[in-house]
Amino acid sequence: MNVKTNYLLNRFFSRATINNLLKYNKDEVFERISKEETSHLETIQSVYQELSKTYRNEYFYKNTLLNKRLLGIHSVNTTTALTEIPVGRAKPDFILINGKAVVYEIKTEFDNFDRLENQITEYYRAFNHVAIVTHEKNVNLALEKIRLLKKPVGLYVLQRNSKIKTIIKPEKYNTDLDREIIFKILRKGEYENIIEKHFNSLPDVSQFEYYDVCKLLTKKIPLEQFYSDFLMELKKRNSIDKDLFADVPYELKFLVYFMNFKPKDFKALKQFLNE
Repeated sequence: MNVKTNYLLNRFFSRATINNLLKYNKDEVFERISKEETSHLETIQSVYQELSKTYRNEYFYKNTLLNKRLLGIHSVNTTTALTEIPVGRAKPDFILINGKAVVYEIKTEFDNFDRLENQITEYYRAFNHVAIVTHEKNVNLALEKIRLLKKPVGLYVLQRNSKIKTIIKPEKYNTDLDREIIFKILRKGEYENIIEKHFNSLPDVSQFEYYDVCKLLTKKIPLEQFYSDFLMELKKRNSIDKDLFADVPYELKFLVYFMNFKPKDFKALKQFLNE
């Protein structure tokens, strides 16, 4: 298969493409790439193979992390993955939450490291384990950045064979945890669950005052306990049907995991892939 441009590769593995394929059974990017394959599944596998060989973009890194870490080491029953949730002025590429939470900041072979120190600093305001995932050629640069940060940042390398090699394991670092940042990440129902757990009721105040009063109440909870409650609430996000998800091809796992698929969507995807 002749994949024309990296632009097409970037657009191929996207929510927009999957939504178009499920809703209309066609997509412009998909059609521009899939001319020679005998099935839609083979097209997807062929394009992904192209990614792995010539253009390991952010999607390739994220999908590998989800397959190797969430599914390979843990499971969708015990562990939750999150992506792109605002943490201060940054958005982590990938977060895994089970007994603890680990933020993975991805730096592909096509990325620069200009914002890395600021990103890591922001992540530590809401999470106490942070790691960098990068290409072999970036290891020395990553190590230098970690040395300057003077924090126990982990470092992993996505090797050419798609295995994830551990250079440094991330260690717990609670020093920078910030209640304000943590509270902002929580949805209304989530911080209400925490407040009810500790105070047995919710504030009886006007809607105008409600948010600020809730935030003040959480400040009465010891920080480590509040952080633990915070992780428990985040862990409830992104529940997915294990059996239906098991049938999703390796190449699409990351996309489907974060698209809130209903049973009918899984069925439509399976039907499309077989065509």
